[in-house]
Amino acid sequence: MTPSPGDFLPERPAMPVPDSRHLGCPVARTADIIGNKWTPLIVRDLAGGRMRFSALERSLTGISPKTLSERLKRLEEAAVVERTCFAEVPPRVEYTLTEKGFALLPVIDSMRNFGATWLSDDDCADDSIEAQLVLAGHAERIP
Repeated sequence: MTPSPGDFLPERPAMPVPDSRHLGCPVARTADIIGNKWTPLIVRDLAGGRMRFSALERSLTGISPKTLSERLKRLEEAAVVERTCFAEVPPRVEYTLTEKGFALLPVIDSMRNFGATWLSDDDCADDSIEAQLVLAGHAERIP
């Protein structure tokens, strides 16, 4: 077997990936919060009101309970989502957007508009987030 030129080069250490929380860029810091798979969809669904874990799981077809739990914990740590536990049997937990979470909705709406314009034939393309949630039955409002 003939060696290739790359066989003689010393291995270079992997470049460290900068931690976006320490970057001065607001886009990088925002992406650090909502840039994971499923996270924008969780924020979208919570726009309709308080939801329980099981309702979120049903609205996000394909998400594993572990992933949903991790994403909700991360959003809670970022003060985007508030988790309320009720001392009941069985225990009840509800999630809702905080003021910071509601401030992300224009970003989520822009993502929807981009997707509707450039990526799909979504028949809800002209509806707002709120209208989509009501039509799709994603959010279960809890009085």
